[in-house]
Amino acid sequence: MAKNWIPLRQVEGTASRQAHVRLPEGTYEREISKEGFFGPSAQFHHRHKPTDWVEFDGPIRPRALDLNKLATAHANPWDAELVMGNSHLQMRYWRLEKAMPGLARNSDGDQLLFIHEGNGALFCDYGHLDYAEGDYLVIPRGTMWRLEPAKPTTSLMIEATNDHFTLPEKGMVGRHAIFDPAMLDTPRIDDAFRAQQDERTWKVSVKRRNALSTVTYPFNPLDAIGWHGDLSVVRINWRDLRPLMSHRFHLPPSAHTTWATGRFVVCTFVPRPLESDPEALRLPFFHNNDDFEEVIFYHKGSFFSRDNIHPGMMTVHPTGFTHGPHPKAFNAATKGGKTETDEVAVMIDTRDAIDVAAMPAGVEFEGYVKSWRPQDMKQAAE
Repeated sequence: MAKNWIPLRQVEGTASRQAHVRLPEGTYEREISKEGFFGPSAQFHHRHKPTDWVEFDGPIRPRALDLNKLATAHANPWDAELVMGNSHLQMRYWRLEKAMPGLARNSDGDQLLFIHEGNGALFCDYGHLDYAEGDYLVIPRGTMWRLEPAKPTTSLMIEATNDHFTLPEKGMVGRHAIFDPAMLDTPRIDDAFRAQQDERTWKVSVKRRNALSTVTYPFNPLDAIGWHGDLSVVRINWRDLRPLMSHRFHLPPSAHTTWATGRFVVCTFVPRPLESDPEALRLPFFHNNDDFEEVIFYHKGSFFSRDNIHPGMMTVHPTGFTHGPHPKAFNAATKGGKTETDEVAVMIDTRDAIDVAAMPAGVEFEGYVKSWRPQDMKQAAE
């Protein structure tokens, strides 16, 4: 059923007429909204930064994880370290150093692999497809597949539990915005695919309801000689994305949505020019996390709104608190100088509360919650 939002357009006190533009002098803008950034919203102008907390205790504290310290090599993707999940989403961090000896099949939902490091070949029901650093691989539910790395491969695995990965609605910007669907590559029934077909024993590890079953064949079940239809594994690299931009208005993260499911979206932040209009915000605005929980995986570059973050880390911002850029990033952006971003990051916004798995010692950066403190408070604490 379509939502019939309460009609309202109200201005109270001293306020700018347009969101994220021409803020009252000496104020900090905070946005509260419905449906992430898609529904009705209100912008508040505060005398103090909404993130200038002195203490922050409890389960909704922001967290940062260094997944580089988590990844150990596993031949079976279902043995990879679980990072977090809920009933609609599951994330693992998987390192593969040698060719998988068997096949995998996810019967719980579509599988999305983001290749953080490495390159090699994917073999699946649909054929052969090479992969490289920065690729997204969308693997439909029920597909048999395996990876054969040419270089050790580390990937972020995102499962759409009991759901599908689709393209987001593009609306008035048209179906070719962000990337033309013609840029999606599909596997081929080629010589490399035919060469891997043999008559030796193969095992397929099938995940269903988070339990594993093994199906053994006296031949390689990737033995298709052809296929037709409108369902397939697809591949696209972040370098093929052409982000929506405005030199006069800071677009919300939802403008960078790459994949959508029923309960979460996957967005990709790629290098882009910063806003050049001096009256416009040049970095993420302070906003509430109310309808979505926000998870960001940092792939490469300098992350212009975050301190103490490097590639291979992941931040988790649960529902229930206001967040935004760190003080150093805020000051740098307001003083000018930098004209473009060079970050590449994957953001997962989920409607449902997410449970972070138990982490080994050293994986979590315990000081992350304190990193929004103003500089004078940081120095006093030290």
